[in-house]
Amino acid sequence: MKRKYFSIVLVLILAIFLSGCSGGVVTPATDEAKVKSVINEYLLALNDQNWSKAKGYCVYGSDRYYAVCQMEDLFNTLYLYCNIVTINAVVKIYDVSIYGNYSQAYCYTTYLVTACGYYEADDKYTTYYLQKVGNSWKLS
Repeated sequence: MKRKYFSIVLVLILAIFLSGCSGGVVTPATDEAKVKSVINEYLLALNDQNWSKAKGYCVYGSDRYYAVCQMEDLFNTLYLYCNIVTINAVVKIYDVSIYGNYSQAYCYTTYLVTACGYYEADDKYTTYYLQKVGNSWKLS
């Protein structure tokens, strides 16, 4: 009789442990969250003037990739004349649409570049186009 109760208690304890395991499963980020993250990380890399990192968020050879290359050349030229050159880029992402391996994000982007005491500001609605390369999203 003791053996029967012991078996029942053991099964109940096992059932409690197994039912508790399902609540801790971590799900991967959705593609929409990944797209938003790529855009934000790209702009942070621009703010840090980490050109290789910014290019790493772009599809190699894309328009966005070459825009980063041109920006890098511009900043290198500005550094010939100015000691301090800064860029501040901020984005507000309104909508992300995903179509298989392609995505677009409708955003409002603000840029502020300062050099030698002068500044250039630009703010506009922008659509960022992205492509899924492997398991990650990249700007195209």
